[in-house]
Amino acid sequence: MEHRQNSSDPSSGMHSGGSSGPPSGVSSGPRGWLRRLKRETVYRGEIVDLCHDTVRLPDGKEEVWDFVHHKNGAGACIVPVLPDGRILMIRQYRPALDQEILELPAGGRDAPDEDPEVTARRELLEETGFTADRFVHLGRLMTAVAWCDEYTDLFLAKPVIRVSGQNLDEAEEIRVQPYSPETLLAMIRSLQLTDAKSVAGILATCQYAEGSKRTAASGAASGPPAGKEPGAMAGSAAHVKQ
Repeated sequence: MEHRQNSSDPSSGMHSGGSSGPPSGVSSGPRGWLRRLKRETVYRGEIVDLCHDTVRLPDGKEEVWDFVHHKNGAGACIVPVLPDGRILMIRQYRPALDQEILELPAGGRDAPDEDPEVTARRELLEETGFTADRFVHLGRLMTAVAWCDEYTDLFLAKPVIRVSGQNLDEAEEIRVQPYSPETLLAMIRSLQLTDAKSVAGILATCQYAEGSKRTAASGAASGPPAGKEPGAMAGSAAHVKQ
């Protein structure tokens, strides 16, 4: 849902003679000619800026919509899977909601051009004390496309091992708790787990796991190629499961 403030009906933005094309100087898009005309920063914060966007609607009216610009642009969310298959979750108090939230480890980039895997590795280690040799990029989540440009890269880290204690910021109080994937899926369905990045990360991880199982099963069912020793195929199948 867009964050709108007010509208106007400037005569300069209207067409005469019932023209269906876009106003002069405004490019046309696949859904008509809804277009942003200008953006003005009205508040500069430490992490985000608040902007006012002047938008021309398809009927020619203009409105001012709120927009939030994230200065570093993005963050990373990590799904840390233990050797026994459980997923490490964290609990922390979120002042914005005034409640404790169950979520996956995550954090923002330290600089706009930071590699997302670097962000993921740092945040996982700082918040949990765990790490993994291999991080798999599962996808990208746009936080709120109607009014914000922040996005989050989703990573699978498997298997994770503890290498240190937590290294938390002075404002962080984080408890680490493992859950089975089945429990987390049930919590999503029962609305006990509602953090968007965590829901997306868990569902993406379960889909990734199912795809790996199907690939492995397909390879095993096809059998070794003609003229090949069975042992050679076994090594290949083991590689697929990693």
